Amino acid sequence: MAFRHDFDPTVLREYDIRGIVDRTLRKADAFAIGRCFGSVVARGGGATVAVGYDGRLSSPDLETPLVAGLRASGMEVIRIGRGPTPMLYFASTIMKTDGAIMLTGSHNPPDYNGFKMMLNRKPFFGTQIGDIGRMAAAGDVVAEADGSEREVDVSTEYVARLLADWDGGDRLLKVVWDNGNGAAGDVLPRLVAGLPGEHTILFPEIDGRFPNHHPDPTVAANVAQLVAEVRARGADLGIAFDGDADRIGVVDDSGAILFGDQLLVVLARDVLKTHPGATIIADVKASQVLFDEVTRAGGNALMWKTGHSLIKAKMAETGSPLAGEMSGHVFFADKWYGFDDALYAAVRLLGIVARMDGPLSKVRAALPHVVNTPELRFDCGDARKFVVIEEVAARLKAAGARLSDIDGVRVRTDDGWWLLRASNTQAVLVARVEASTEAGLERLKQALVDQLALSGLASPDFSGTNAGH
Repeated sequence: MAFRHDFDPTVLREYDIRGIVDRTLRKADAFAIGRCFGSVVARGGGATVAVGYDGRLSSPDLETPLVAGLRASGMEVIRIGRGPTPMLYFASTIMKTDGAIMLTGSHNPPDYNGFKMMLNRKPFFGTQIGDIGRMAAAGDVVAEADGSEREVDVSTEYVARLLADWDGGDRLLKVVWDNGNGAAGDVLPRLVAGLPGEHTILFPEIDGRFPNHHPDPTVAANVAQLVAEVRARGADLGIAFDGDADRIGVVDDSGAILFGDQLLVVLARDVLKTHPGATIIADVKASQVLFDEVTRAGGNALMWKTGHSLIKAKMAETGSPLAGEMSGHVFFADKWYGFDDALYAAVRLLGIVARMDGPLSKVRAALPHVVNTPELRFDCGDARKFVVIEEVAARLKAAGARLSDIDGVRVRTDDGWWLLRASNTQAVLVARVEASTEAGLERLKQALVDQLALSGLASPDFSGTNAGH
């Protein structure tokens, strides 16, 4: 039977394919993704694709047609089963598969699901995802074949490899972990059993309904239980994961949140001890403090575009041993494989804390003090959002502003900086403002408001209500 398929246009995104189950994303879509991605692999001379899935209620039902689509394109499908996204990346890396697909809704609400892909152990994103849509609509796939499948459990090898880079000696840390009912629930108890110290796991059961809190550790409300438990137990730190454990959230011994850029300062200082002068990458939303501290530690600080696939590609291009995003993605190519893995980042962070003379809160408190807004997100149509950025950039350049336009516009003044960029995944604009003083912050916010007004847009909500990744 001839194959062709039309996707809901909202599901084909910059970094992955993602939608609402049984509304914009269905089993037929899963089969089509397998059929088209399998064809891409086959045409490149490949024959093997690793497949994993997270703990969402819809994941097993979508994995079955996904595997069927891959097999129909002649693939040997290696099914690693349920687990965190980085375990799928790990499986693809060590088994040298030609492709990999993770079925996950990441940090989205329970009724969402999606697909993250790798081709030849590299991110599959951007125009490549658009090509999947065009292939399906045109029926442009390889001739139907009868592929094969086998189940492989890599979890034991994955946990052992995570533990292999523990470098904190025998110091007995007290750590609270918040699995948030996410996909790391099966491997996390085995990981902490191999680490010294006292470990408490909150919400270890994998439950795709996420009954205890939303699986996004970058939002303060979602780590409230972790903060309370760290304080109640007098723990050295707390660690949280998102739904598929490729993003990390950290709470220090005082119960204060260590934001993504602050965490990267801690990690970068350690990596630069063995990689002096190395390039450390962070996205445009990160604090200027991070870039300054990397430079102070002897590193080459590089600001780059937001997006885990874009960051990974830039790491490979520059040979960077470490990168990170405000959203909690942390990428180690030092000893590790270059992909984002919250479990691995946690092991490396614990090693650093175990070797510290004082508490993690002391390190955070010693960072230069700045005042900033949270990430601000406000509606702007897909057709309009990029035009707004072009308008703002043109006005700022004409005015001689100090700006970076690698991803939207990031404007520096004597007060600090402000950022305005178009989201690659939603019909929104994203803004952030940071200054050294409250008065400076107000001036920068006004500069942002003025530019938006010139493009016919209202002032954003600076309260942080719409913050999030």
